[in-house]
Amino acid sequence: MSIFDRFLPKKKPLEIKNNIPKEKETMKKAFGIYCHKNHGTKDDKLCPKCTALLATVMTKMNRCPYGITKPICDRCEIQCFGEKQTKEFMKIMSSTGTGMFFRHPIMAIKHKMASMSVDYSKHEMEKKQQEKAKHKEKLAKEKAKAKEASEKKK
Repeated sequence: MSIFDRFLPKKKPLEIKNNIPKEKETMKKAFGIYCHKNHGTKDDKLCPKCTALLATVMTKMNRCPYGITKPICDRCEIQCFGEKQTKEFMKIMSSTGTGMFFRHPIMAIKHKMASMSVDYSKHEMEKKQQEKAKHKEKLAKEKAKAKEASEKKK
């Protein structure tokens, strides 16, 4: 412990953030924009079809196997909904991109940054796995060479 430790800021433990409330709010806004644009609803009301799909999405979010550390649904590897509902959900989320940027720019930017961080973390994981595989191959080759050298000596 040095004399300067008293003056330097202490490291805070890593906080685990609950992403679900933000994600739910983003979904509600995106569904509202989509339904207003395509089904002609007004105010905060959604058509029955969009309401049913949104209720399913919210239920599945609460039951997400990732818990509070869940990634963004667009980038998640586990498809919680059925095939048809997943297609509808992805269609709604992809078609509301520009509408979200105009109506809720900060929320849209945060959502986009979160999806980019998921992509980045997946890329880094793949990179580490490739490095491990190369290292294992290298070790296997070295082991084979050592085995051959020991057999030649005999």
